[in-house]
Amino acid sequence: MKFLSKFEPLAYSLLRIVMGFLFACHGAQKLFGVLGGHSMVHDPKMLVAGIIEFVGGVLIAVGLFTRIAAFISSGQMAVAYFTVHAHMNGSYVPIQNGGELAVIYCFVCLYIATHGSGKWGIQK
Repeated sequence: MKFLSKFEPLAYSLLRIVMGFLFACHGAQKLFGVLGGHSMVHDPKMLVAGIIEFVGGVLIAVGLFTRIAAFISSGQMAVAYFTVHAHMNGSYVPIQNGGELAVIYCFVCLYIATHGSGKWGIQK
């Protein structure tokens, strides 16, 4: 399906924008208690996670300082997986311990960190 390759820049930009938006929503839940979440600013670890997710998500979505924001976000998701999910239910398998979202965010952020802002980013 070679004809799809002409859409790669558009598809990548959409991936970056949607991922950044959803990541920022997770941060907004932790920071502001919106979107069905509860404010977690009383817990220092959750406060830092919320800031990284919200600010990192916004930066990734708009394509500003994309590589560094995505790299930090990827690391934060790796830490989240190994400190929260990896020990749940006695399993390191993400589908069994509820960590599949943390894992996919980690690797999508890592990919974005290597690729940059793409076609529709503020900063090339």
